[in-house]
Amino acid sequence: MTKIKAAITGIHAWAPEYILSNKELETMVETNDEWILSRTGISERHILKGEHKGTSDIGYEAVKGLMEKTGTSPEDVDLLICATVTPDMQFPATANIISDKAGIKNAWGFDVNAACSGFIYALESARNFVESGRYKKVIVVGADKMSSIVDYTDRATCVIFGDAGGAVLLEPTTDNLGIMDSIMQSDGSGRVHLHQKAGGSLKPASHETVDAGEHYIYQEGQAVFKFAVTNMADVSVKIMERNRLKSEDIAFLVPHQANLRIIEATARRMGVEKDKVMINIQKYGNTTNGTIPMCLHEWQSKLKKGDNLILAAFGGGFTWGSIYLKWAI
Repeated sequence: MTKIKAAITGIHAWAPEYILSNKELETMVETNDEWILSRTGISERHILKGEHKGTSDIGYEAVKGLMEKTGTSPEDVDLLICATVTPDMQFPATANIISDKAGIKNAWGFDVNAACSGFIYALESARNFVESGRYKKVIVVGADKMSSIVDYTDRATCVIFGDAGGAVLLEPTTDNLGIMDSIMQSDGSGRVHLHQKAGGSLKPASHETVDAGEHYIYQEGQAVFKFAVTNMADVSVKIMERNRLKSEDIAFLVPHQANLRIIEATARRMGVEKDKVMINIQKYGNTTNGTIPMCLHEWQSKLKKGDNLILAAFGGGFTWGSIYLKWAI
């Protein structure tokens, strides 16, 4: 019996119109363009403005564009998974809100929270639903409104993050295309270095937690950087070795856009030349779950059917992983 694989058959991404430049940040916090660029590689980031706007609005724009591009009817979608760390609400799931806004009525859905690795975790989850043979059209969304949890008086974190999202359509194929292999890992001891202190069941929201600024991102930059450089590179090399791939076999590395130095270190370990690395961090910053689909969307015109791609991510928790796929569009 021919094995079913899960293939990406459509991609779309969306970023808000408002652009927060390094120059504007200089007026908000003690920093400057040179300092930000040298440490992160970021020049600007997009920010979702307006009242009553949340992550579901970003996800909806990505899903709407995806369905239009692929000619997918809302009634045909079987499942929608949303990877996010900034859900509209604690519950219901942002996946359900996106589905409602997009008119998707016959599907079920849920959220995945694996910090910046969430999109590849969700993609791996969706892959298994498709490979089971029961699900024909699964949408995976990666979206975040990071500006909602950023402290714009903290120059160590506010320069990094932006708002954006993307979505892919996953469908079954019996061709030698689609997701070929994956490695997902986590280490919960890393939570001390990157987390949101309050708002969960451990430390519910209160006047005290709000006054103390404990609903913003807390990050120990050096510890996170060292762990990310090692593990994102290691897992990418491991998946290449496991599938007998050489650097010349890789069409593109699609890395999470956390920091330009982390991306460059991963590419060096893999032996992949810079022109084969998708990098758009300078335009969007770290959009958490939006980075990888945003890259795929922007590079789609350069991709050919059968291209070998390595997706790699690292996130708080700690979480990290890599996916090897053959482009199917």
